[in-house]
This record gives sequence, C-alpha cells and structure tokens, in this order.
Amino acid sequence: MLYNNLLYFLVVIFLFSINTPPETPLLAPYWALPGIAGTLWVFYRLARWVFATAGSGPAAYFSAEKRLSILAVLIFIGFVHLFDLKYYLAPLNLGGRLPILTDVAGLACFFGLLTLVWLQARRRYQAMFGRLYTSWSFVWSNIRVNLPIVLPWLLLSLLFDLLKLLPIPVLDELLQSPWGELGFFVLFLFFLVLAFPPLVRWLWGCTPLPPGPQRDRLVRFCRAQGFRSNILIWPLFEGQVLTAGIMGIVPKLRYLLITPALLEALSEEEIDSVLAHEIGHVKRMHLVLYILLFIGFSLFAGALAEPLPHVLLASDFFYRLLALSPFAPENLMGILITVPLLLLMVLYFRFIFGYFIRNFERQADLYVFKVQGTSRPLIASFEKIARLSGSRREEKNWHHFGIGERIDFLQRCERDRGQVKKHDRKLLLSLVLYVLMILTLVTTLHRMDTESLSQGYETRYAEAVLLRKVRQEPENSVWLIVLGDLLQSRQMEKKAIQAYEQALLLAPMNADLNNNLAWLLLTAQDKNLRDRQRALTLARTASLLKEHGYVLDTLATAYWANGLLAEALATQAKAIRIDPENRAYYRKQMEKFEQEQWEDK
Repeated sequence: MLYNNLLYFLVVIFLFSINTPPETPLLAPYWALPGIAGTLWVFYRLARWVFATAGSGPAAYFSAEKRLSILAVLIFIGFVHLFDLKYYLAPLNLGGRLPILTDVAGLACFFGLLTLVWLQARRRYQAMFGRLYTSWSFVWSNIRVNLPIVLPWLLLSLLFDLLKLLPIPVLDELLQSPWGELGFFVLFLFFLVLAFPPLVRWLWGCTPLPPGPQRDRLVRFCRAQGFRSNILIWPLFEGQVLTAGIMGIVPKLRYLLITPALLEALSEEEIDSVLAHEIGHVKRMHLVLYILLFIGFSLFAGALAEPLPHVLLASDFFYRLLALSPFAPENLMGILITVPLLLLMVLYFRFIFGYFIRNFERQADLYVFKVQGTSRPLIASFEKIARLSGSRREEKNWHHFGIGERIDFLQRCERDRGQVKKHDRKLLLSLVLYVLMILTLVTTLHRMDTESLSQGYETRYAEAVLLRKVRQEPENSVWLIVLGDLLQSRQMEKKAIQAYEQALLLAPMNADLNNNLAWLLLTAQDKNLRDRQRALTLARTASLLKEHGYVLDTLATAYWANGLLAEALATQAKAIRIDPENRAYYRKQMEKFEQEQWEDK
C-alpha cells in the first residue's frame, strides 16, 4: 500500500508543482467551479458503490481502495488541466512571495479526494479490523499514515521560500546558484537521515516493544549480528497485518518496526528469520541505495527538463497541435512538457526503481543464510503469512516478488548456495550500469546546445499565439494587424501581406493598416510581391484618414513609384512641415526620388 501511495503522491506533487496557472482559465469560473463540485459528488457516490460491491476480505478492501486512489489521481489531473485548479489557488501565495502555500493548497485538494474514499471505506474497515472510528478520526488516521510521503518536500519547499523572503541579496543569489541547489540538497539529505525517522515514528503511532523476555531475546539476537536499533510496535491496520519494516540510517535513529500480529503468529526461529531479513536491508546498504535511486531520477529529470521546451518550440508538431488545441500556448507547452516527464517518472519508479527494490528484497531474504545458515525458517514464515493473511502465493506486485517466487528462489539457493553470490553479483552489476547510464544521459543532456536547437523560434511562437487570437476573435482586426507587423519585421513578407489583407476586410478605414500594407507593397524585398498601383490607392486612403509625417512619406513613395515625381516631392515637403524633427530623413527621400527609379522587378 505504502509503495503505491508513494507513486500516487509523486505524480500529484510533480504535476501540480510544474503547472503554470494561465492568465485566463480555459473554462469560466461559473463553469469550472460547479464542474469541480459535481465531479466530487459523483466520485463520492462512486466510492460508496465500489466499497458496497467489493468482495469480502482484506484483499477486496485494498483492491477497491487502490482503484479509487488511481481514479483520484486522474480526477486531480483533470482539475489541474481542465478546470485550471492552480489558477484559483494562486492568490494564496501572497503575491508570489510564498509559492509553497499554493502547493500546499493543491496537495490538500488531493487529500480531499482521498478523504471521500476514506469516508466511504470506514465501515468496511471497522468490520474487517474490529475497531470503531468516528468519520474524521478515521480520515485523520489515514492522513497520518500518508503524511511522511509528502512532508520532506513540503518542509524543504517552505524553508526555501522563507529564505528567499529574507532581504539579503547575497543569500538570494546563492539560492539561485548551483551551489545553493547543492546546499539545499545536502540539507534535504540531513533531514531524511536525522529528522525523518522520529517524525514517522510519531505520525504512525509506533511505541517501544514492552520490556520482557521477548524484547530481551530480540535485542540479544540483533546484537549478535552487530546490529543496533530501537524495536517498535507498528500498529499498521490496528497491528493486525503480518509485516515488519526498517527505517533510519543512523543507528540511534534507526527503528525496527514489527506488528503485534507478526509477533503473535510466528515462532521464535521464524521471528529471527524476519529480523535477519530486515537486518539484511541495513547490512547491504539498501536504505542508502534508495536515496541514490531518488537522486538518479532527480538528476535525469532535471537534465531532461532543460532542453525539452526548446525541442518543442523547434518542432512542427507543437505548432500543428497549437492550431487545433483549445489551450493557450503556454498551457499547451506546459502540458507537452509535463506528459513526457510524468511518463518518465511513472516508468522509472514502476520499472527501474521497482526492479531494484524487488531485488533488494530478495537480497535481504538471502541474508538469512549468513545469519541462520538456512532459509527454512524464513520459508516457513512466508508460508504462514500467506495462509493467515489470505494472500495468494503467486500474487505479484511491482515492488515485491510474490511470496511463491520468494519461496521458490530461497529453495533453489538452499540446494545451490552459489545462487546467493550470483544474485549479489547481478545486483552489483545492475547498480554499476545504472550509475553509468544516469551519468551518461545527464552529461549528454547538459551538453546539448539548446539555444541553437530552437534558434528563431520567437517569431514562429508569436505568430502561433496571434493566429490563435485571430481564431478566438475573428471580428477583431487588431490581432491581424499585429500579426502582419510582426511578420513584416521578420521579412516574412508574403504572410504579412495576407494578414494585412484579411485585416483590411475587417477595418478598411484603419489608417495605419492602409499605410503599412502600402509601404510593404512598395518596398518588399521579394519584388514579385510589389504592387505600386494598389499601394498608391492604399496610401491615399491612409493620408486622408491620418495626415502624419510617416503616412505622407508612404504616399510620397507611392507617387514616386507610379512616376508622379512632382506629387512625390510636394508630398514629402508637406511631411517636413508636419514633422520637422525627421527633416533629414525626408530630405534624403526627396534626393532619392530625383536620382533613382523605382523597381518592381
């Protein structure tokens, strides 16, 4: 359950934190807010139906909870991208001073979705585990179980935002520098190592194993293996789940968690085999390697996120999709960046991270050979756990091998102890290849010349934005005029003429539009686009509507192009009287009219 929840929260945190709220939402508030409320109501009713129709037993309960949790993630994605949830939560960040407040609100919305699941799950849970809860005490108990997943990110983000508020320019520069990022990462590691285990212990309500013969025997067993840890009772699912766990890297802050049901169900030798498994995690450095796997993903995702926008801006796919999409360009860009990174994260944790933690579990299983000399007690423990918990021996998941697979492998190793070293070598080689792969990919991505990759994209992007505005407001000539001006400034003359012509149909009496199109028809670098007669008509219209110096300059040029030199000089002289500040330019134009001929070919 905890591994699945980790994946759900990673997806939610990632999606929400990288989402940029739009200037205007896709749907108006009077559609979006009722849409959110209606979705929550339907989801609540659906959760009731799912638990009511689920089969009996823990397996059916956890399967229903899993399906609804996945649906909650999908609904949250819809809230973010369809209903623009972050747009409505953005004011909470105090004018951008504390972005973490908006992120906390977004995370609270996801917890709200899960709360609807937990409210409907309460009765089934009470019947199954024999403990009564009020609705909100049950919700709070579930929140406490899941908080450790998100607390590191929340606390680190809060600290980062608070430090940025300090009026210390040097500190702000440091935080934005690679050294600042490295310092924060080191701080994050210290938090995981020192503060996280005690915090989880408190949130999960773990208590020390009471003094007595059982505790004394477990302590002696651990010391015999050169292992130190606090031994705690783990009340997971009212302590009725048959499981154990280990957390904490520093010995004084290391906790060995055991559920009461496991202590009651297993014999002393079987309990020792389970402890040997947990000790194997520590001896084989699995807790440290988990952190390495998270670092690897962070480095790779960060390196990929840098060139990805440039790749999209340089691709035809983005602009074709933008022409068909109802999303604003910046929102579409955010979605297209989010999707591959999200897919990468899911695949990474599902397959690469999953591959390693499955094999870490297997390596921890094999540690019983070192401690007890045989795997028979651990095999007996697995058989008993499967029988008592109603688990299927062949049932598999992404983070653990199935109980049947674990038993089969232990039996093979019992017959051939060489399999133990073979697995250790396989895992070591996998880790080496993983590190080399991550370093190679990160180095390659950092060396990409992102600037040349999307060079010149600004014009194309701006054109796409303006074309979208034209589609949204077909009766507004302003966007076509701005588009024509942009295209003309970038020497995209044919497209500029087309934009101006469309705008002219909407605003035939716009002086600047007539003037700009006339000037383009007179001066286009592609001489096949020149049209002196139409330019003269447009320039005359512009001068009648707006008698400014630059408009008269266009009219004078049109006269000259049509062989009307006297009119051209007279019009230019009038421009000098109206706009004396640009006298030198107009004089130069008059000299040009007298000395040169206009060319249309």
